[in-house]
Amino acid sequence: MKKIVYVIAAAALLAVGAGTYMATAATQAPESTFVLLDGSQKTSADLKGKVTLVNFWATSCTTCVAEMPKIIATYDKYKDQGFDTVAVAMRYDPPAYVVNFAETRKLPFKVAIDNTGAVARAWGEVKLTPTTYLLNKRGEIVKRYVGEPDFAELHRLVEQLLAQT
Repeated sequence: MKKIVYVIAAAALLAVGAGTYMATAATQAPESTFVLLDGSQKTSADLKGKVTLVNFWATSCTTCVAEMPKIIATYDKYKDQGFDTVAVAMRYDPPAYVVNFAETRKLPFKVAIDNTGAVARAWGEVKLTPTTYLLNKRGEIVKRYVGEPDFAELHRLVEQLLAQT
């Protein structure tokens, strides 16, 4: 009986350790090229040096549209401290809708259109929107959100990452 308790305790410790590692292990953002609304391009490598939010969204996604004011507020709050945002419209989103949305909502950050779906594939076969990644200054993914993030928690994490050198 004691042996079973020890085995269960050891397994629990391993599971907690693996969970902690998975929650804290940062992985490099995938190599990808973002085609921005103005026709210019940014790569994943260009994101290094700033804490960056990469948000996959669509104009037809009600949660995406609802969270966009909070993404704008987050960008406005931290942009002068080394924070950036890239909003990546999904390939099924008509470009004219994306342009209209960005202009009418006065999106202050970079907006990309993923015409081919290559960016969504590179970032882990993103299919659900919104899906949002938070990158540290080294260009590593430190958090992935599917659905609307808890913005209070997101802000705390952004502040921690901005404080790191």
